[in-house]
Amino acid sequence: MYGLIGKMLAAPGKREDLLAILLDNNDTMPGCLSYIVARDPASEDGIWITEVWTDTVKHQASLQLPHVQAMIAKARPMIAGFGERFETEPLGGIGL
Repeated sequence: MYGLIGKMLAAPGKREDLLAILLDNNDTMPGCLSYIVARDPASEDGIWITEVWTDTVKHQASLQLPHVQAMIAKARPMIAGFGERFETEPLGGIGL
């Protein structure tokens, strides 16, 4: 499996709007086992996204899906930047 944990920074005052976009229209993404979006309680503008995929190929392919491309285009103006990014190799657990 392939895991990705990343921090996104919303433009000031735009976190809730950005969260709504990230959580809306999460159609099926082949190979996606888990997609979690969370507020960072330590940062007014921080968002954490945690993903688990069957493999890196499926993750890369998901970025070309029409609904993912539309979500990225809608979210882009509200993104101020990115923080930490970690790739992992999930082994299992609750929900997997």
